[in-house]
Amino acid sequence: MTSPHPGTWSPWRSVVVFGLVSLAADMAYEGMRAMAGPLLGSLGASALVVGVVTGTGEALALVLRLFTGSWADRGNRHWPLTIVGYGMTAVCVPLLALTPFLGAAGLGVAITLILLERTGKAVRSPAKSALLAQMAPEGGRGKGFGVHKALDQVGAFSGPLLLAAVAAATGLIWPGFALLAVPGAAAMVLLLWLRRHTTAGTDVDDVPAGPPRGRAADLRAAVLGSELPRAFHLFSLSSALTTAGLMTFGVISYRLVEDDLVSVAAVPLVYAVAMAVAAVAALANGAAFDRRGGRTLLVVPVLVTVVPWLVLGGSLAVVLAGIVVWGVAMGIQDSTVKAYVADLVPTRRRATAYGVFAAVQGLGALVGGTLAGALVTNHATALSVVLGVLQLAALGLLLRATAAVPAR
Repeated sequence: MTSPHPGTWSPWRSVVVFGLVSLAADMAYEGMRAMAGPLLGSLGASALVVGVVTGTGEALALVLRLFTGSWADRGNRHWPLTIVGYGMTAVCVPLLALTPFLGAAGLGVAITLILLERTGKAVRSPAKSALLAQMAPEGGRGKGFGVHKALDQVGAFSGPLLLAAVAAATGLIWPGFALLAVPGAAAMVLLLWLRRHTTAGTDVDDVPAGPPRGRAADLRAAVLGSELPRAFHLFSLSSALTTAGLMTFGVISYRLVEDDLVSVAAVPLVYAVAMAVAAVAALANGAAFDRRGGRTLLVVPVLVTVVPWLVLGGSLAVVLAGIVVWGVAMGIQDSTVKAYVADLVPTRRRATAYGVFAAVQGLGALVGGTLAGALVTNHATALSVVLGVLQLAALGLLLRATAAVPAR
């Protein structure tokens, strides 16, 4: 996107600065997620309470996007919701440092702050993705999302490492949360600076009201995206199936430790390798997407099918190869697919589409996590076969979705 407005940044500069916003914010909230369990435990929470709080937080971060995406589109509120959402993270995470000093109220305050931070994620995510889709240069949307994801991943592993280092040096949890005020503030400064130098989000018309349809029809259109193109819904279902098949790292790391392939201390290093691979894959596939379009995503179900056969293998070398494949699939699944969503829907409905897409993916993750948890210990072969069948269905839906979009 180019603009005649004086002071407007080039598309690539805007994309990179937006990526730096996510890098700084990810340091804060991924650091929080890494240490939320120990913090709650130190405040008196049981394992059940920790599980309920963290699970509820992730559910809020996904389900609420159904509403915040539509809200962003209907009033062209992309920037306000993005700023408010990032602001909730920048404020809530450092405030957790105060909870050990609040006595009996500390646990309740910590739970509230964690849930508010996850709500902030839901508030900003659909609007942020819609803005990023606008900022990316013409013909470079895939690479734009890839660059953003790569910078995002830097924050995703540096934040937890920072908190781990502070905890090791001080023997305390709260100083690390206090230190996360720095990247949180940096994210807000960069975001407001970007807002001054981009026209993204200022040239999108509100969703037209159209003829009266009744409350039920309005709700389906606004929240569930019933009026979005059929190809988008096919693609959403396909992505939900690939998400269901892509085993979580929690399940993979559980098997790594149970099978005595790596020590508990080495698990974060394996995860860091996977995140680095994901960043590279996001960049490479994003560039390929800009040249060839949605058909570059046909590789995802294939990669997902291969992962369980490798990560549930018997030798460390085979398992590490599976971790690399898992990282590649993760990098593509969380970057290039968002670029394709922007291709499939009208500009004025992108935030709505991202909200619907995230919710459908969340359902896929729930199904996949349940399957993996039930079968991974004693029925690894059956799990691999079931996930492979899901990927065949995902591939069929993806072929139908891409067939509806002109090839590049």
